[in-house]
Amino acid sequence: MPKKATTQYVCQQCGATRTKWAGRCDNCGAWNSFVEETLSAGVGASVVAKSSGKPLKAQKIADVAPSDATGRIACGMSDIDLVLGGGLVPASVVLLAGQPGMGKSTLLMQLAYHVAREHPVLYVSGEESAGQVKVRATRLGASHENLHLVSSVSADDIAATIHQGAYDLVIVDSIQTLAMQDLSSAAGSVSQITNSSNLLTQAAKASNTAGPKVLEHMVDVVLNLEGDRYGGFKVLRAIKNRYGSTNDVAIFEMADEGLKIVANPSAALLEERMNSDGSVVLATMEGNRPILVEIQALVSKTHFGYPKRTASGFDLNRLNVLIAVLERRTKLDLHESDVYINVVGGMKLQDPAADLAVCLAIGSAAKGLQLKTNAVVFGEVGLSGEVRHVPQIDKRVSEAKKLGFEQAIGPRFRSTGKPPALLYGVSDVRSALNQFLEKEM
Repeated sequence: MPKKATTQYVCQQCGATRTKWAGRCDNCGAWNSFVEETLSAGVGASVVAKSSGKPLKAQKIADVAPSDATGRIACGMSDIDLVLGGGLVPASVVLLAGQPGMGKSTLLMQLAYHVAREHPVLYVSGEESAGQVKVRATRLGASHENLHLVSSVSADDIAATIHQGAYDLVIVDSIQTLAMQDLSSAAGSVSQITNSSNLLTQAAKASNTAGPKVLEHMVDVVLNLEGDRYGGFKVLRAIKNRYGSTNDVAIFEMADEGLKIVANPSAALLEERMNSDGSVVLATMEGNRPILVEIQALVSKTHFGYPKRTASGFDLNRLNVLIAVLERRTKLDLHESDVYINVVGGMKLQDPAADLAVCLAIGSAAKGLQLKTNAVVFGEVGLSGEVRHVPQIDKRVSEAKKLGFEQAIGPRFRSTGKPPALLYGVSDVRSALNQFLEKEM
């Protein structure tokens, strides 16, 4: 007799499975996230009566031949090659993630075109028809005889196509639209995404093909495209990379012809800056790249019972901590003031070195004073008000010098070498406010 299909309930948030429905997932805490899914016999089976495995033959590490990492596929966009560690590795699987509207499909089409000039490329779309993809390719100027298009939502058909080995790069846009025939659940469910990704990954590995977009824990490289969907810069960074560093980033801006690499982001971010109170230039790091970005602060009298704190591009919880430090460690009185922080250019700061720049911007806005000199600022601020050391000080100061700044206000240089010529070290946030604003706080 044929085996009965297996029914289980799968959490759509974390993938936890249960034999019975539950209102709340005890694994991730999500409510009403369990969906009933039916697996045909042999698919997703988790119980094996008797092991049929064979003992593995291990080798000494000295006897293992290293993989050839020289045959990378160049993307044709230098900054993306840098983020990948030198280009796409054959038989690798890459995930490109990001919020809707970030420009992922645009970037993938541009990438497909550049690679197609040297290698055969297949672009599989599960969201659009081939005609719709053609319209986007024409707009981006991305047509090439080596670039092939197909529209499909069948993971089985796509895997069979990859197994043929006719393409050096396969791009699937996107994995949420694919479904396997043997699974009864809807496309986009956890089981469909997991099993479809595993099927395509095995096909890519077997045929020595790079791509496609799949789940993070299954892939070799995870790229994340960040930024403001309505404007500003887009930042491509590697969150996971088995073949290179995760410290490099690529910075783009959206134009009519697609995403364009920003050669000098610091100059572009400061191009329209006005010297006024509340404006401070931060020397931050995006991976290994130093970038100068303007921090704007606005402090105004509150008209409500509770003062408002708003931050764009900066963590709001961190802003509340810094305001508490300023009130406790300096003479600034902000308990009846609304505080607004904006990072110009749509940048989202994660660098702890932004603390001192935010504090100086708030102090400048609260007192209506500007910094004395043409300076950049960086440094982490502790709860005692101390300015702590941050990495890569030399690169930050060098970028400031390149753009004509006269001073760099930051933590005291603790290295045994000679400190950078432009660096003015401060010990705490109060001394920074006293020294670099026009009157004592």
